[in-house]
Amino acid sequence: MTVPLRKPARKNPVERTRQPTLPAAARSRTFHGMTRAAAEGRFELQVCQECSKIQYPPRDVCGYCLSHRLQWSEVDRRATLVATTVLHHSNDVYFRERLPWRIGTVHMTAGPVVIAHVHPACEEGTPVQLEMKLDRSGNAALFALPPVLPPHYLDDPMMREMTNDVKFRRVLVTDGKSALGMAMIGALLQTDASIIFVGDQQPWRPCAAFNSLLADSRIQVHAMDVTDSDSLERVAAEIGGKVDVLINTADLLRDGGMLGTNNVSTASDMFNVSCLGLLRLAQTFGGAMAGRAADGANSASAWVNIFSIHALASLPSRGVWSAAQAGGLSLSHCLRAELQTVGIRVMNVFTGPVDYEWEQTTPPPRVAPAQIARQIVQGLANGLEDVYVGDVANDIRERLRSNAKALERELASGN
Repeated sequence: MTVPLRKPARKNPVERTRQPTLPAAARSRTFHGMTRAAAEGRFELQVCQECSKIQYPPRDVCGYCLSHRLQWSEVDRRATLVATTVLHHSNDVYFRERLPWRIGTVHMTAGPVVIAHVHPACEEGTPVQLEMKLDRSGNAALFALPPVLPPHYLDDPMMREMTNDVKFRRVLVTDGKSALGMAMIGALLQTDASIIFVGDQQPWRPCAAFNSLLADSRIQVHAMDVTDSDSLERVAAEIGGKVDVLINTADLLRDGGMLGTNNVSTASDMFNVSCLGLLRLAQTFGGAMAGRAADGANSASAWVNIFSIHALASLPSRGVWSAAQAGGLSLSHCLRAELQTVGIRVMNVFTGPVDYEWEQTTPPPRVAPAQIARQIVQGLANGLEDVYVGDVANDIRERLRSNAKALERELASGN
């Protein structure tokens, strides 16, 4: 049974935060096939195309027939917990600070026998299900969970190390007045988030739907605009050392490609929000979050950036906006590399057309802002790095993997 997490006592602001530590990060290039699957919440192992044997650990040739034809595929995650042990001592600094730590031998129904981190609700000799989680160093790790998840299972300290649940954490939503921002606030209010900091880009603009959300005492509104460095610095000076999870909902969508217009001011505005806006946020909030990455149960934990799926595949009718999204994604990868050194997860969320005013003429299917918000909260709870929301986003992801050049031609022709 998992002991419910208690809200941590208020931290003494004078007390020094310990230095962040990470588990061992050295992995082979082949192993990162598991990392790719874990980043998206899938469970994939190598399957030999010659003898159909499932491989673990990942390898370059089949351990049974020596074939090099190994394909990453979804496999049965059901297993039986054979034996467990609890570590009370470790020479590794990361684990030494987090003992006791439970590990065990797990026999998969699909065949392999693996060593996995084991949830305390699992009992020896009983069925379990395996999941792939990303550890604090950003690498895949196997985690054994009971088939029926018990209440508060995410409160287990081992699970909390590999996920980014917002429970008892303080969350910043950068643009709370947008349709997605208000949906994000509504989803966070359904969680046990401690405080929800909300950025108001347009304090002068009345919005009844936004004002109705402010009745909850957990919400704190701050005038901030990602295109204004001064406003970000003022807010960061006030709350930068308190933000545990940052969710960047700022966006500016306008139609148009490269030809047929001599006006670059609109393009500049889109890049100012999607690219330079992210850069400003990283420079004002990133350092303070990195400094609190080892702050205990409610440490700084995750940074969420929301992009259109066309950051990965340009839509010519909105080519400049697609380029701004792609530029923001490139900066997000840079931010991920920098924050990974302290164990903070950067989650990229890719959406299809969003059902709000700037997509009124876009034919369905469109994705509701509330659905995006729910999947962000769930993605944080699962510790994901890449989340795809909506039929269009998932379709383009699969088409990119199948034939990227064909997708480029199809988008150019409007298909």
